[in-house]
Amino acid sequence: MDKPKVVLGVSGGIAAYKACELLRRFTESGHDVRVVPTASALHFVGAATWSALSGNPVATEVWDDVHQVPHVRIGQHADLVVVAPATADMLAKAAHGLADDLLTNTLLTARCPVVFAPAMHTEMWEHPATQENVATLRRRGAVVIEPAVGRLTGVDTGKGRLPDPVEIFEVCRRVLARGVTEPDLRGRHVVVSAGGTREPLDPVRFLGNRSSGKQGYALARTAAARGARVTLVSANAGLPDPAGVDVVRVGTAVQLREAVLKAAADADAVVMAAAVADFRPAVYAAGKIKKKDGQDPEPIVLVRNPDILAEISADRARPGQVVVGFAAETDDVLANGRAKLARKGCDLLVVNEVGERKTFGSEENEAVVLGADGSETPVPHGPKEALADTVWDLVVRRLD
Repeated sequence: MDKPKVVLGVSGGIAAYKACELLRRFTESGHDVRVVPTASALHFVGAATWSALSGNPVATEVWDDVHQVPHVRIGQHADLVVVAPATADMLAKAAHGLADDLLTNTLLTARCPVVFAPAMHTEMWEHPATQENVATLRRRGAVVIEPAVGRLTGVDTGKGRLPDPVEIFEVCRRVLARGVTEPDLRGRHVVVSAGGTREPLDPVRFLGNRSSGKQGYALARTAAARGARVTLVSANAGLPDPAGVDVVRVGTAVQLREAVLKAAADADAVVMAAAVADFRPAVYAAGKIKKKDGQDPEPIVLVRNPDILAEISADRARPGQVVVGFAAETDDVLANGRAKLARKGCDLLVVNEVGERKTFGSEENEAVVLGADGSETPVPHGPKEALADTVWDLVVRRLD
């Protein structure tokens, strides 16, 4: 099979050096990459570097190799165009259809999916002009990844940092896998919970579970690749932030409830993939509980945690909001799943069998998605991203 053809556009920002790692991810995973830097980008990383890493010639001007008509051919033959970093200037040019160099001409001729990974100072990102340009590009079907929050040029810190190249690559990989130019979640806000809550017993101990958060993170990453604005409420996951996703970190079930309710206020869909503890200790010991010779420990009294899934299902924050729950079962999986679906009142329930060596911490999953309309959608054993795509397919149908 022919290698997927990727155009990596690089515009003139200090984060251009990070695009070298993104390029390496593409080439090492079997993609044919053509790097198209702007003239400004070459002030940060030279043409020789791009050519050596990609194995392809590098040009910035429409006047190079004119007989091959590169300003038309490069975009026409691409399976994906990704611009990383995308400066405020590049976003403005793309939104207004300007074509004053090879990269902007390529963007105009591309009929494949296009991904922008912005990087700039916070003030530039938040400026109304930039936000209008981003909205325009998204409305036309481009995936514009939200910048990360962190250290910027100099001493500045804020939103505008280029997301981790590994996570940008994961978004691009999902976009390529779907092969569609119209992201079906564009303009939608979705909330995903992930990980497992921890209920403290004392300053050093807690009640918890085995959830790694990988399925929730796959759901968040996949939704971002499908054009959604994503809020990920992460409970003790310890995983790298998915590119383009706003991450809210929590510890306990009570904290997770507060964060989910706040984020769900304007959400089109809420997917509760986190493993929320059903109970918490009634009393928190201010000091470490000591072991005493010859004495049995005091019993630990538990109280119920709030039922977040039932609460948001019963009291939807907006009309038409789709709510998805997860059920981890060890026996009578489908029967217990159907009972839980009716009890919780959600639209979809993802039911899977779990155990010490099943699902938790794994890169793969197997499940059945039950619908309140009586539907059953089996998802065979495979990558957790495949299950994530199935869930979003079912959500999109209900949103539409």
